[in-house]
Amino acid sequence: MNCDRAAAQVAAHADGEIRGLERVWLEKHLRGCASCATLYAEVLALRQRVRTEAPYYAAPPGLRDRVQASLRAQPAESSPARRRAAVPTGRGWIGAALAAASGERFRWIGSGALAGCAATLFALTVGTAIVDYRTEHDVATQAVAAHVRAALSDRLIEVVSSDQHTVKPWLSARLDYSPPVRDLAALGFPLAGGRLTDLGGHETATLVYRYRKHTIDVYVRPEAAAAMPMRSIRGFNVVRADGDGWDWLIVSDAEPDALKKLAQALVARARAD
Repeated sequence: MNCDRAAAQVAAHADGEIRGLERVWLEKHLRGCASCATLYAEVLALRQRVRTEAPYYAAPPGLRDRVQASLRAQPAESSPARRRAAVPTGRGWIGAALAAASGERFRWIGSGALAGCAATLFALTVGTAIVDYRTEHDVATQAVAAHVRAALSDRLIEVVSSDQHTVKPWLSARLDYSPPVRDLAALGFPLAGGRLTDLGGHETATLVYRYRKHTIDVYVRPEAAAAMPMRSIRGFNVVRADGDGWDWLIVSDAEPDALKKLAQALVARARAD
């Protein structure tokens, strides 16, 4: 199984819809392909966010009885085929959704339930869209995903150097801004190098530091943002800080106190410069 085919099936696999030999081949591919395994992990994370954050609307009391009564009231000559033809199947999103959902568990839908089903589908669609929007625009989540991808693909460092005068020019030559770069070995955070990362659709300077046996990614952008509390995403700690026109986003599996210390040092050095 190649990556294109696997990537097209990871969402269905997360929902338990892949069966038989196809599932065996897909799981084998995921065990051997870091890129597809990361994609699968992201799908599982999004699935969990949908479950926990999307609004849930229960069907109103008595809906089932009203639907069944409506179906019993249908004229005898109204065949199942004719009732299916009455369901919108054009380009409207409701028709498309109902057509896609056709099957044994949805055959009870009739004209009397269409309005209620449309409202439920709309609520689910809007709720999922909100979660997708938040996921796509949650910079912290993107930063963690980028950190994992870089580590798994052995592309964690593109310019290997502990010299800030080597890393800074390399990054500046490839970006439309010149990020502050400091070696903080004296504080226990030696500079290991840097790379470029696509973060939110923008090339972003990424400084790579070492802390004991941990690797720390520091994403540096030239726009100040409100600092957020430390948080944990998929087992990684994330600290964000701003100061003097710069925005730092720090990602690592190192302990939170160490990341906070690094953030404070970065802000202090930038202000001193």
